[in-house]
Amino acid sequence: MEAPRHDDPRRVGAYAVLARFDAAPELDSAERRFVARSADGDRTLLARLPRPGVDPTRWAIEAEGARRLSVPGFLPVGEVGGGAAEPPWCAGPYVPALPLPAALRAHGGPLPDPAVRALGAALARTLATAHAQGVPHAGLSPAAVLLTADGPRLSCFGAVRAAAPDGVQRSGLPGLDSGCLAPEQAAGGRPLPPGDVYALGAVLAYAATGHTVPERDELPSFLREPVTACLARDPERRPQAYELLALLEPTAPTAAHEAAPTAAHEAARTAAHEATVLDPATPSPSPRPIPLPASVVVALAHQSAQVLAAELPVPASRTRH
Repeated sequence: MEAPRHDDPRRVGAYAVLARFDAAPELDSAERRFVARSADGDRTLLARLPRPGVDPTRWAIEAEGARRLSVPGFLPVGEVGGGAAEPPWCAGPYVPALPLPAALRAHGGPLPDPAVRALGAALARTLATAHAQGVPHAGLSPAAVLLTADGPRLSCFGAVRAAAPDGVQRSGLPGLDSGCLAPEQAAGGRPLPPGDVYALGAVLAYAATGHTVPERDELPSFLREPVTACLARDPERRPQAYELLALLEPTAPTAAHEAAPTAAHEAARTAAHEATVLDPATPSPSPRPIPLPASVVVALAHQSAQVLAAELPVPASRTRH
């Protein structure tokens, strides 16, 4: 987190911007993220705007879609705004969180194996729940993964869809991490669950090695088979998210079984082919905490203290008196 720069907005909707959420630029993030606060000081929010180069209209559609969703593990969106006089934005309650790249910087390198395994299981569980409702995330990347004390949250919902319509090549477009973009999506294919699984394999490779396209031997042994399967060029050869959960969390077969598609889920998935998002029809399990390294916990506590100490900016008209 750092102070706003000269070209950052001073307000997002009715909220005053306190700080940039991303202290270092996450070049492959589809969003610009800011910590903002209401005028009465009672509400602190994480506000998000499209980054330059991303189609604001398409981004706004995905933000509205995220507002309608209630998938545990997806970063919640409580408000959307914007219009002719301001760019589109969305916001939800702020909680201390570190983007995955920032967590690796705080730790001084890749995360420990237990944290990577737990992160993979948590993300696979989130995706399995979403896919069972017919909802591909379509925006998973290291910058989209926010680590909190209560488990990871996924932002950048719909970044692949926002980057370009189906049928248009997406490789090299702003807001997309090339290492996490499945080949069929890079070529303009419709974002579907196998694309999320490809991105998850790249994210886990990043958490374990520091980059999204490692050599197989760089990966810890427990990740070699799952990540290799996730990164298969043929979508049909990739595991489904609930199968990946069973690989990463073999002691919890019940969780994997509950996430497996039922006939009703298959019907929902078919219906969702014509929609960007689908409202959830069934309750889902809550996210679970993961064993974060002490260095990451300290960074979260430091961020929380910074936000608590932050004061609302003084309006320019008052500084003249």
